[in-house]
Amino acid sequence: MAICPLCNSLKTLEVNCPKCHTTLEDSGKVSDYLDPYGHYNDEETVKMGDGYPNTAKDQICPHLMVCKSCGYDEVRFIKEE
Repeated sequence: MAICPLCNSLKTLEVNCPKCHTTLEDSGKVSDYLDPYGHYNDEETVKMGDGYPNTAKDQICPHLMVCKSCGYDEVRFIKEE
């Protein structure tokens, strides 16, 4: 089973905000914001309800990236390894 390199602190992602060019902060998996007890479920169950139809099949992990300066946010899909 593949794992997300960001969730497991194996890699970092450096992306700049398109509005103010400040570095975006990784705020974790999108699924963590959908269900407060979601982290107790296995990954396959979480991926079935995360709102993205291909996360399990494509082995990607959606992460919320947030700009602390201007409030911009976006979802980045991280390839699991």
